Amino acid sequence: MCRSASVSVLIIAIAFFFLNISSTQAQDNWTLSTRHEGIYVYTRPASNPRLKAIKVVSTIQAGSSQLLAAIMDIETCDEWVYHSKTNVMVKKTSPLDLIYYSELDVPWPCENRDYVVHLQVSQNPQTKVITVNSPCIPGYVPQKDKIVRIPHSVGYWTITPLAKNQVRAEYVLEVDPMGTIPAWLINLFATKGPLETFKGLKVHVQQDKYKNVRYPQITD
Repeated sequence: MCRSASVSVLIIAIAFFFLNISSTQAQDNWTLSTRHEGIYVYTRPASNPRLKAIKVVSTIQAGSSQLLAAIMDIETCDEWVYHSKTNVMVKKTSPLDLIYYSELDVPWPCENRDYVVHLQVSQNPQTKVITVNSPCIPGYVPQKDKIVRIPHSVGYWTITPLAKNQVRAEYVLEVDPMGTIPAWLINLFATKGPLETFKGLKVHVQQDKYKNVRYPQITD
C-alpha cells in the first residue's frame, strides 16, 4: 500500500482516517485530543475495530445557509480541505442532494486514497439544526491504479444556529483507512489536519458568493 513518489503536507480527510485511539476508551464517550484557536478535536473508538472516529467542533461566523453553501461547493474543497487533490461532481439531483468523487494526497510512503460520497441535507423544522449526511458509496467511479479506494465511511456535518450570523459547526466521521499506516503518519495527521482544515473553512466561508445563498428547503 505504499508508493515511491513523495507527497507534501497533511490533509484533513486522511487525518480523520488514521487516529491512534486507545481501545480502553468508553465506546460512547469522546475524548478531547487537541484544541487551538477555538477548534476542538475529539476522538473515540468506533463500533467496528477496523474503524476510527473523530469529531471536530468550532463556532463559525456565518449564517446556516452560508456555511452550508460553502460545504456543498464541491469543486472548491481543495481551497480549504487540507491538501485535497481532486474533487469532481458526479451527480447532482438537487442543490441539497449530490454525489461527488474525491482524491486525497497522502504523504510518502503511502498511496493516495479516493472515495465517492453521497451528500444529503436535512433540517429539523423546530430547532433549525441542519444535518449533512456524507457516507461513502460504491460504484459511480471505477477504481484507479495506485490509488486506494475507501469503501466504507459514516460521516455527517451538523450546523447549529447560535445567533445572527453565528453557527456551531460539527463534523463526525468513522472510516476504514484500508492498508497499513505508519505510526509517525498517524500522529501527524491526528494533530495538524483537522485544525488546519477548520481554520481554512472559517476563511473560505466568508467569500461573497456564499453570503446571499438561500435554499427553499432551509430556514435560517
